[in-house]
Amino acid sequence: MHIDRADWAKLAPVSEIIFVVEEDPEGGYTARAVGESIFTQAENPGLLQERVRDAVRCHFDEDMAPKPVITGARQLR
Repeated sequence: MHIDRADWAKLAPVSEIIFVVEEDPEGGYTARAVGESIFTQAENPGLLQERVRDAVRCHFDEDMAPKPVITGARQLR
């Protein structure tokens, strides 16, 4: 039996999604979701947080979007 991603999300909704943040050697920051194919980057911590929220809203249905939890890069100082 095959369960596609949309059906799986209905069976086991996620309340949070972890993003690991790293400083980019070329400047700015990157954020990568653990367990999902979500990646974004920005020049500063404030903009990165906005982009993470936007990426989560784009990746999930509106009523299924988990809360992003950001970790790493010293919790974006």
